[in-house]
Amino acid sequence: MSAAGRPPHPENADRFAEERATYAVRGSDQPDIDAGVAAIREVVRTLKPKPGVYRMHDARGDVLYIGKARVLKNRVANYCQVERLSNRLRRMVSQTRSLTIVTTNSEAEALLLEAQLIKRYRPPYNVLLRDDKSFPFILLRSDHDFPRIMKHRGARKAKGNYYGPFASAGSVNTTINALQKLFLLRSCNDGFFSRRDRPCLLYQIKRCSAPCVGRVDKAAYAELVQEAKDFLGGKSGAVQKKIEEQMAEAAEALDFERAAMLRDRLRAATFIQGSQAINAQGVANADVFAMAAKGGQIAVQAFFIRGGQNWGHRAFFPAHTEGLSEEEVLTSFLAQFYEEVPPARCILVDRELPEAELLTEALAVAAGGKVEISVPQRGDRRRLVQQAERNAVEALERRQAESGTKAKVLREVAEFLELPEPPQRIEVYDNSHIQGTNALGAMIVAGPEGFIKGQYRKFNIKRTETAPGDDFAMMREVFSRRFGRAQTEDPDRQSGTWPDLVLVDGGKGQLSAVREALEEAGIEDLPLIGVSKGPDRNAGREVFHFPDGREKTLPVNSPVLFYLQRLRDEAHRFAIGAHRAKRSRAITASPLDEIPGIGPARKRALLLHFGTAGKVRAASLDDLQRAPGVSAAVAQAVYDFYHPNG
Repeated sequence: MSAAGRPPHPENADRFAEERATYAVRGSDQPDIDAGVAAIREVVRTLKPKPGVYRMHDARGDVLYIGKARVLKNRVANYCQVERLSNRLRRMVSQTRSLTIVTTNSEAEALLLEAQLIKRYRPPYNVLLRDDKSFPFILLRSDHDFPRIMKHRGARKAKGNYYGPFASAGSVNTTINALQKLFLLRSCNDGFFSRRDRPCLLYQIKRCSAPCVGRVDKAAYAELVQEAKDFLGGKSGAVQKKIEEQMAEAAEALDFERAAMLRDRLRAATFIQGSQAINAQGVANADVFAMAAKGGQIAVQAFFIRGGQNWGHRAFFPAHTEGLSEEEVLTSFLAQFYEEVPPARCILVDRELPEAELLTEALAVAAGGKVEISVPQRGDRRRLVQQAERNAVEALERRQAESGTKAKVLREVAEFLELPEPPQRIEVYDNSHIQGTNALGAMIVAGPEGFIKGQYRKFNIKRTETAPGDDFAMMREVFSRRFGRAQTEDPDRQSGTWPDLVLVDGGKGQLSAVREALEEAGIEDLPLIGVSKGPDRNAGREVFHFPDGREKTLPVNSPVLFYLQRLRDEAHRFAIGAHRAKRSRAITASPLDEIPGIGPARKRALLLHFGTAGKVRAASLDDLQRAPGVSAAVAQAVYDFYHPNG
């Protein structure tokens, strides 16, 4: 089976050499170390002594492992020496049936590409950064005469100054609220700003200077923006001193209203600095990492120091760390962590890393300047690392305590629902619609570590035989599509995406509909349970319906009941949210959306010129051609769409 895999993102293509090669060797589907070695040797014969990244695939084409090398030929050849491999690597080689090779210009580029591909494919034999949520930033935009301060996630495409990362959205929101009190910067979007004819509530509660209605001129607002940049950039002391001087001057001039306003701003500055849980004195800008390991689990504690202020901390728990040294785990963790987060110029760690120089070189490319990775031995930096070490140990102990509690709950779930063993993958299904409109089904996934949100799925109800508002038919469609695809893609159930327990929001009717759909697909061994709210739909009186018609209940104070309620509530939340989003899109939809080749800009031009979609439909070809921004070809396309017979 050929398994080329996907190439790197197009925007990163220019960072790597154009030379690429994909190799595949046919083999049996059964793990066989001889077949794996043969596949690797076939590739080694054609490799050149260049740096790059290799991906190992199994017989289905799934990625098993992603690695980088300074000399690809030598590194890949090592996997052929089976007697020198650990048991973990032997299992990997026995499953390998093909490789994908991407050459790069340097080993540093290979390290960056390796981290990018690991985050995309999440292979089972690589160390994985479990918590891969994007970090929030504060963005001070620069594309407006009166710049806006806002929370930002994702790609940094907007023009402006980015400050972060922050550990959580809560820490960003708290900081922005305080910054609004301190600098009175607007947080509203440009559309809201342009429509105002009187100040909004934020002006009344002294969190905005109301530039939208001219309560502050451009020069004065620019001064506030510069003060905010200085404060976030590490000059908080100078900003505070300036505000103190202005407050004293206002008091001497008997301008007590202005003095009170400046006093409130000063309090906001003190709040921001006082709310920092970690003492970052003596350190301007740095990321601090420390690791703790116990009982086969690893925790990495991170602190983010910017401008002498702690912008939050977070604990991470890397997965797939068996058989690797702690230093190797931390190196792989840092490479993945900085794949999306811009590196700090100073990175403090609690131990020497085996590839510190290579990692420094790679991060310098990402940061656009020099990056230092150091293990401090004394002073303020050492105290920060020690504090991170203590937090890492405490985070790991909490994690293990929680894992023990979850494991106990899952054992009790298995006992109550009569499962052979504690479930490792639980899928919960729910439907959402309003009188049959904008109907969809939702699936959430949970495991021993909690919710697996990356595997949630939405199912738009689209089959003509599914009657609007028929919950039973909707559930049949969802299950036939979900498990029909699973039967095609993974009939042997080896990928880990088949559930050990399926919970359906509903009673006997929904459960019967699900059973019919699964029986049609030839599936009869999935553990199915229906969950209904019982008499008067009261939470706490849930009834659990078994496929054989039996019903069970749990005491209202049962931990198992609380856990199953949480699963059902999460499915309900996800289904309602997806339904609302779909309904919002339907409300804002326009008949012009159906015309091929008409994008947002042309649709906007037509609506601005004619007023409504109905008038666009009734317009003649000449009228359409006179609309600003509409070419003759576009006008003809619109006219032909509404007048197919000429």
